[in-house]
Amino acid sequence: MLPDCLSAEGELRCRRLLATATARLRARPASAAVLVPLCSVRGVPALLYTLRSSRLTGRHQGDVSFPGGKCDPADQDVVHTALRETQEELGLAVPQEHVWGLLRPVYDRQKATVVPVLAGVGPLDPQSLRPNSEEVDEVFALPLAHLLQTQNQGYTHFCQGGHFCYTLPVFLHGPHRVWGLTAIITEFALQLLAPGTYQPRLAGPGQPRGFEPLASSRQASSTPGLNKGL
Repeated sequence: MLPDCLSAEGELRCRRLLATATARLRARPASAAVLVPLCSVRGVPALLYTLRSSRLTGRHQGDVSFPGGKCDPADQDVVHTALRETQEELGLAVPQEHVWGLLRPVYDRQKATVVPVLAGVGPLDPQSLRPNSEEVDEVFALPLAHLLQTQNQGYTHFCQGGHFCYTLPVFLHGPHRVWGLTAIITEFALQLLAPGTYQPRLAGPGQPRGFEPLASSRQASSTPGLNKGL
């Protein structure tokens, strides 16, 4: 059963669980930060995602992501970075007091630290947002109930030199496939918001730094996956 994560009790539980890590991580430098927007779409708890613009340069154009970006020297901390980037990308102003805390950092292939910032943004109609077309092609929400259904969960085997290295989650059957760092952050959020309901998909002896699960994990074997090489 999906817990009432949008209730005052659910928010307080999450804030308490994240408090120690949040205090520690806010004091550390990072390369980038993203906002993980927990919202209510027609009364249904959901996470808000963006589809990065196909006009962007670099290898992440057209990918699903959370709003966010590189830390600016003028930013006070990673929370400030995530909120600033969200307003620049989506025109969505999120007050600092709506931030619940920081999830576990992840690391990209260049080993740059990306800090996820979980925030409750309240009732929201994604279609009412006016994203910056230079950075975002589309904004959409995925209900937590959708993300928690096993038929919408997959995995990607990563291999190197012909040998299995690690397995990462992927979320399917929404408007767009959620994979990569965004899927890992989604997994961290689900473990926090729906404890005992979501089964982690991170597995493998060669997991990259920052990809370790929040709880004991198992390699997914029953859900069709996608094999990819690094």
